[in-house]
Amino acid sequence: MALKPDPTAPFASVQHALRVLEAVSRHSGGVSDVEIARHTNLPATHLAQMLTMLRREGYIEQLPDGSYVVGESLLLLGTGGDRDQALRDKLQITLDDLRDSVGAAVYISRYIDGEVKILHYADGPLAPKVNEWAEFRRTAHASAVGKCLLAQLDHDGRKDHLARHKTARLTSRTITNEKILLHKLDSQPPTVPVLDIQEYAVGTVCAAVPITAGASVGCLALSMPLENAHRLRQAADALNRRATPVLLSLAI
Repeated sequence: MALKPDPTAPFASVQHALRVLEAVSRHSGGVSDVEIARHTNLPATHLAQMLTMLRREGYIEQLPDGSYVVGESLLLLGTGGDRDQALRDKLQITLDDLRDSVGAAVYISRYIDGEVKILHYADGPLAPKVNEWAEFRRTAHASAVGKCLLAQLDHDGRKDHLARHKTARLTSRTITNEKILLHKLDSQPPTVPVLDIQEYAVGTVCAAVPITAGASVGCLALSMPLENAHRLRQAADALNRRATPVLLSLAI
């Protein structure tokens, strides 16, 4: 399926983060932020944000003299046969932190071989996951996850998906008119969270943001019970801001 050409903010930030990591990894004895700025050509304010995020995620560490070196998380990812497990562990830690930060269950989903698939999630007693009462792969038209993934496809890709999975009415709020749905998907800004206000399930609200890299269509999403709907937009904005560490965990 072809993607729409609009790049997403998280992916651009990941590219910058990888450039910072490359600069740090080339200096085993430590490198200053001034030298990193010279190597990456990133503006000072943006670089400071990148360094803060990478330190928080454990990819770099700051020495007493202020210079930066490779952190424990990045070292673990280079440990040969343990790399795959280290990647999974790091991703789960990132998702658990994100769950606690936004106060909602969080999910990573991909559009693979023409289908919606939830690959990773983090939930808990205070952040219950969505009850999949209707298969996610058949209900992309109603869920925040599905709409976010479909919005990243081109028109033909969306039409193909909807030809295989009809827009069934799941709740009174579900959009079943294909023309209206396609118009909403086409007008969805790539950096604005997609919302689901009881369209998939009564009593549940959700939000999703794209985490697309290259030819891979993906999204990061959250869900919460309806009684927390007053927090949805704030949580969705936080999800959007915190998408970069998640995508970075997938990209390294």
